[in-house]
Amino acid sequence: MHLHLAYPAVLAVLLFCVGLYGVLARRNAILVLMSVELMLNAVNLNLVAFDVWLRDSLHAGQALTLFTIAIAAAEIGIGLAIVLAVYRNRGSSAVDDLRDTAEHPDDDPGDGDDGPGDTDADAAPAQKAEATA
Repeated sequence: MHLHLAYPAVLAVLLFCVGLYGVLARRNAILVLMSVELMLNAVNLNLVAFDVWLRDSLHAGQALTLFTIAIAAAEIGIGLAIVLAVYRNRGSSAVDDLRDTAEHPDDDPGDGDDGPGDTDADAAPAQKAEATA
């Protein structure tokens, strides 16, 4: 019995396209990680299918598949740890909210009037005087 290469190749293309759509269209970080896993599984399917089709005596495709699975396991472990840490700090795992994680140097928690001679130390006694009045 001879393996037709078209069947696993078409299945791998479909899996990869679904994963690519998930990475580009989803907002939830966990769904993005699942989509990356789908893309890696499409690559694994191609590696094994071409290994069988070429009748490689060293089974290099299957060996590369094992490495890919190990890398995918490490990626999902680290990715889930990062997503959980972000969720604990921000309360959301939306990818769009992650763009605001960097602090900008012009952000000032003071009174908002950042003129040339204005410092927060100058504004602090005035705020204390208003609070006691």
